[in-house]
Amino acid sequence: MIDKRVILVTGVAGYWGARVAARLAGQPGFHVIGLDTEPPRDTSCQDVDLIQADVRNPLLGELLASENVDTVCHLSFTDSARPSEASFEANVMGTMKVCSACAEAGVRKVVLKSSTAVYGAHPDNSAFLTEEHSLRGSQRYGYSRDMVQIETFANGFRRQEPDIALTILRFPNVVGPRVDTPMTRFLSEPWTPVLLGFDPLMQVIHEDDVVEALVHSTVDGEQGVYNVAAEGVLPLSKIMALAGKIGLPVFHPFAYWGAGLLGGTRLRLSRCVPIELDYIRYSWVADLTKMREVLCFTPHYTADEALREFAGRHRLSRYRSDSAALSYDEVRLRDTIERRRRARSRQDGVSLDEEGEEDDD
Repeated sequence: MIDKRVILVTGVAGYWGARVAARLAGQPGFHVIGLDTEPPRDTSCQDVDLIQADVRNPLLGELLASENVDTVCHLSFTDSARPSEASFEANVMGTMKVCSACAEAGVRKVVLKSSTAVYGAHPDNSAFLTEEHSLRGSQRYGYSRDMVQIETFANGFRRQEPDIALTILRFPNVVGPRVDTPMTRFLSEPWTPVLLGFDPLMQVIHEDDVVEALVHSTVDGEQGVYNVAAEGVLPLSKIMALAGKIGLPVFHPFAYWGAGLLGGTRLRLSRCVPIELDYIRYSWVADLTKMREVLCFTPHYTADEALREFAGRHRLSRYRSDSAALSYDEVRLRDTIERRRRARSRQDGVSLDEEGEEDDD
């Protein structure tokens, strides 16, 4: 009997944990263990070996050692708009506990999911932010603050435990037909607020490519820190146009004043503007050179394709509720055909123009 490589995925009851665990379990040669405080509702995790426990459990190191875990993909995070003790405990302290347990058990590799929001959105940002740039993420938004603290800890952990291959993937705004993120909520509002006079360049990535990047890094990707985003940098106005949204211009001093007022009265500002205002005011575009040349990963969807996919599904969800709705959407099917043609052309090394010329001949 051939021994299988044991991979443990935390946060398996969440969206990312469930999808990554199911994707890994579907590949030969791996025994996938899913860890969370509750069982996943996703039926695709039926081949995952489920263990119900908290990542902060003091016996986690013993569990990893007894199961001969080779790799841990840590996806147990809470996306909180406002900084809180609960999110800090779950995100920052949880990650510290996982890494410590991995060191105790002799785990070979650890993969963490992070965000390009850790760079922060500032007027003096470089045109393209490399992985070596300082982490100046917003301290007002809970998730970005926690990610900065996690990565700060990870830098020290890497020096203390050089035998553990630590990989951190930084993703931009995630969009897709099923995922719930600040960007999908931002683009789902009938009238999307924008700051008058500002149109920052932004990046996105399709939810499927997030899963594939995490699986790729867990299975055989090189250790290190990587920016991972779809090809294509778009201004916010173009992103909104592709998503079929109309911007509601707001004078930025009023927007910040309103944000402070709503935050002070404990109202849910995140329902009105789910993205921190600085991140729709200034550009925070990440450089993808390491993703292509070192990680050897290329997202399947371009930024344009990812946004069209999201827009098509969102448009249908407003007007149709039957399960066959997608099959009647001509715009979405046309986008799908075009995306698949582009994917085949990239694989064959032939541009669309060249392919068209050959067809004409």
